[in-house]
Amino acid sequence: QVQLVESGGGSVQAGGSLRLSCAASGNPYSRYYMAWFRQAPGKERGGVAYIYPGDSTTYYADSVKGRFTISRDNAKNTIYLEMNNLKPEDTAMYYCASNPWGPYRWTDAGEFNSWGKGTQVTVSA
Repeated sequence: QVQLVESGGGSVQAGGSLRLSCAASGNPYSRYYMAWFRQAPGKERGGVAYIYPGDSTTYYADSVKGRFTISRDNAKNTIYLEMNNLKPEDTAMYYCASNPWGPYRWTDAGEFNSWGKGTQVTVSA
């Protein structure tokens, strides 16, 4: 398994930006499929963005397309989530997650076997 630690959360006003980081350690992280999830109070944890290990192909939830960008720096064992034009509905705990085999459905939290503890993002109107 890979160990994951998120950072970069905070409080911003609507329209602002944040960059989240997820530092990985343990097994060869560069081979892992990585994703960002978020969970707001009373809601299920849902996939936000997803990146392949090899060619860095990316996928996004419709709600964040055009505003969020996921990327990875294998030399630093880190993935990032650049979040722009933030909206109050983006307020949630954000988690990074890994899957060594390639999930069937990347938006399903149950497909990922390693998780960080999360970083809080709060967007005020």
